[in-house]
Amino acid sequence: MAVDFSVAQTARCNNAEELSTALQAAREKTLTLLQAYVDALGPELPVPYSTELNPPRWEFGHVAWFQAFWTARNLQRQAGIHCNPDHIRPAGHMRDEDKFYDSSNVPHKTRWDLPLPDLESTRAYMQSTFEETLHLLEHDAQRGEDLYFYRLALFHEDMHAEACIYMAQALEIPLPASLIKNTSEKEGLKPGELKALSIPTTTWQLGWSDPAPGDDAELTQDTHRFFAFDNELPAHPVRLPAFSIDNRPVSWRRFLPAVDAGAVTMPRYVRKQGGVWQACHFGQRVELNLDAPAVHISKDQADAWCRWAGRRLPTEAEWEYAAYHASDFQWGQVWEWTSSRFVPFDGFVAHPYRDYSRFGFEEHRYVLKGASWATDARMAHPRYRNFFPPERCDIHAGFRSCAL
Repeated sequence: MAVDFSVAQTARCNNAEELSTALQAAREKTLTLLQAYVDALGPELPVPYSTELNPPRWEFGHVAWFQAFWTARNLQRQAGIHCNPDHIRPAGHMRDEDKFYDSSNVPHKTRWDLPLPDLESTRAYMQSTFEETLHLLEHDAQRGEDLYFYRLALFHEDMHAEACIYMAQALEIPLPASLIKNTSEKEGLKPGELKALSIPTTTWQLGWSDPAPGDDAELTQDTHRFFAFDNELPAHPVRLPAFSIDNRPVSWRRFLPAVDAGAVTMPRYVRKQGGVWQACHFGQRVELNLDAPAVHISKDQADAWCRWAGRRLPTEAEWEYAAYHASDFQWGQVWEWTSSRFVPFDGFVAHPYRDYSRFGFEEHRYVLKGASWATDARMAHPRYRNFFPPERCDIHAGFRSCAL
């Protein structure tokens, strides 16, 4: 499946009316996920501690808190990326909300011990803050204010919706069909379609540099008219030697022989029962579609497969160039590991939400490109830089390979 990323391109520069519609759609999805968790776990939403999870009541409350923190409580939101994030903010809709939900100051492990609001109070908080956001968006748009933080809140909610989906997979929580209708387990790749795409030596502009619709000038770091994550900036030229890259992610049919050979560890959620490969899919055992992209693969496993196959992972620049220029470059079912460390581009300037990229830069993380079936179309852009530690295998990630 190749992705038409025009939805993601447009989402980066939505007007206020389009933003309002998108925010409402994102919130509807969030609430659908919340109800699925309640149906499976009960109103207390208990889950065991894990470094890969968040307590669900914290997760959903945090989404609402983040939106309010950067819109309604942000008295400098009209300044966009030039806002001082440390300015004194007014109180919010809930007592102690910063002590509960501020991910920058609430360590992950302590979130299980917080006296979080109950489900009814959490839902009420989500509703009241959301109504205020929509009202302020209309007001700010009428005054021609910068809409950067509304876009940030939208993409942040989309990210957490995807996180809730892979957390549901880990917890074996069934999800509504509307949320999992395009899973990689169902969308296979036809045998015989694997191709090697030969890319000649070239130069690629890595990072966000696409002009706004109707504008011939390339955008700078002034995001008044568009949105870019700080780690996507500034765009810069990268020289690419000639390379050969797969036109699609590695399928289970290509991946599993390395497992049988003992070259790669058994993938998460997969087992071999009576000679048949099976996957655990949101609590249900299903026969593995061997022509689907291998998924829930860590970078460590991807590297091991490449060593076994005599291949290598692409760099993020190679992946991005091929996504833009190769007509048969198929992506969008799994996030794809690259060999590139997640590091700031030369000239990087942090945006007000400083910790978004900072934690990734400071930790040992690698860039993933593309999108998964669980990614909202607004986020599925080839310029986007996802980033995770190399051992993570709970996310919907796979990989493609390049010739050595």
